[in-house]
Amino acid sequence: MKKGKSEEVVIKVSDVSKNFNVYYDKANTLKERVIFFHRNKMEVRKVLKHINLEIKKGETVALIGVNGSGKSTLLKLLTKIIYPNGGNIEINGKLTSLLELGAGFHPDFSGRENIYFNASIFGLNKAEIDRRIDDIIAFSELGEYIDNPIRTYSSGMYMRLAFAVAINVDADILLIDEVLAVGDQHFQEKCLNKMKELKSEGKTMVFVSHSMDAVKFLCDRAIWLYQGEIRKDGKTEKVIEEYLEECA
Repeated sequence: MKKGKSEEVVIKVSDVSKNFNVYYDKANTLKERVIFFHRNKMEVRKVLKHINLEIKKGETVALIGVNGSGKSTLLKLLTKIIYPNGGNIEINGKLTSLLELGAGFHPDFSGRENIYFNASIFGLNKAEIDRRIDDIIAFSELGEYIDNPIRTYSSGMYMRLAFAVAINVDADILLIDEVLAVGDQHFQEKCLNKMKELKSEGKTMVFVSHSMDAVKFLCDRAIWLYQGEIRKDGKTEKVIEEYLEECA
């Protein structure tokens, strides 16, 4: 049964800014610091500037923009991998993220062992993982490779397993970075169809992608980030149209 969007705000970003310190000719030893003290130059790079946005329960929102516009940084802030220099972020609901391939995987553990390890990070206990492991393995399509060490996996196999775990933890909010580009066409389509299914169930998703076709297929709303600021926020088709005109 399809569940529509509600008026409940599950993600609220208020006046959020994020800076990174970039060092040039940074000294690595005490001796270098003394001898080359004048070379230790630092630049404060403002990656996000006073971002304000709200995402309601059941919305599927795309973050688009050229590389370096702040999309992935914003997702990491939502996941609390990093923290803002200013502003506030409120999350209302159980959140899971797929930001970096193999995050939380141990290279010497098998795929099966890493399912238990990774799913426990998302808050599932052993009994819950036991009930879902067959579905996770089936979705990943890893077959006999599931009992091989993760270090023997290709990047595509990493992505298959990571995505299979992430979509089976029953989260209210799913954050997905540009990881689907690693998989083959068949698995990309499978993932997008699964995300469409989760959307129909009323899950909230924030999706970073450079694939405008995928964004159009999945998202009702798009937010265009440009040089750390929101350039446009609105209906997917309209935002993409303006974005592509700017990039042409």
